[in-house]
Amino acid sequence: MDIAQILSRIAAELALFAGVGFLLFGANDILVDIIYFSRRIWRSLTVYSRYPRAFASQFAVPARPGFIAILVPAWDEASVIAPMLRSALQRIEYPSYTIFVGYYRNDPATAAAIASVRDARIEPVEVQANGSTTKADCLNHLYDALVAYEKATGTMAEAVVLHDAEDVVHPLELKLFDRLIGRAAVIQLPVLPLPDPNSPWIAGHYCDEFAEAHAKEMVVREAVGASIPLAGVGCAIARQPLSRLAAAHDGKPRANRPPVTRSPHRSRG
Repeated sequence: MDIAQILSRIAAELALFAGVGFLLFGANDILVDIIYFSRRIWRSLTVYSRYPRAFASQFAVPARPGFIAILVPAWDEASVIAPMLRSALQRIEYPSYTIFVGYYRNDPATAAAIASVRDARIEPVEVQANGSTTKADCLNHLYDALVAYEKATGTMAEAVVLHDAEDVVHPLELKLFDRLIGRAAVIQLPVLPLPDPNSPWIAGHYCDEFAEAHAKEMVVREAVGASIPLAGVGCAIARQPLSRLAAAHDGKPRANRPPVTRSPHRSRG
């Protein structure tokens, strides 16, 4: 058997392997579509025909709203962190929260940007290490700061919310988290990426991926009782389960993985 025949045989095997993979992924997509649209039709006929739909805008702020901590890790985010914080402070329709923002000691630009937003609801947290390390490591430092804040103020958070430095926070999300966190230990809201006309390939693919995963697959997972992965943003974790998780890992709720080598021009905390 010559080289050409060997290469042809390898190509045929790889094509067969890829074909089987595409077939399985396609079958999974069809099953998700069937469950999703069947559920919508069923709920329209049996639930919404008897009960009105609930909207977060209809929720009233409780007389004694629970305290919610928002954790935002930041590394090399001087260009976006201040606008993000100002936007969140202006948009959030909820009275009891604090935003804990983590930055590194060797990132003075991000520290200055955070300090430019003067508000009692902003709690800057310096990571006593040269960044970047990992997002998990930064979040662990933010969790330590939350524990210290709770001890100092005597206020226990009812939930911990995760966001990134470039997020646009929905005005009603804390109100929704407060309403539902007593019924579920973890809540993940749909994440909607903002389209970027200057990046039709990357941003467009990102929008399509999240539309499929968060508008459809997440709904199906909840419906069938499957686990729901967190996106790391727009999600809330009940305080007590997080405390138990931290207690099982030497006080650190997130496992610290070895840092990934990144470009010196741009990296995330």
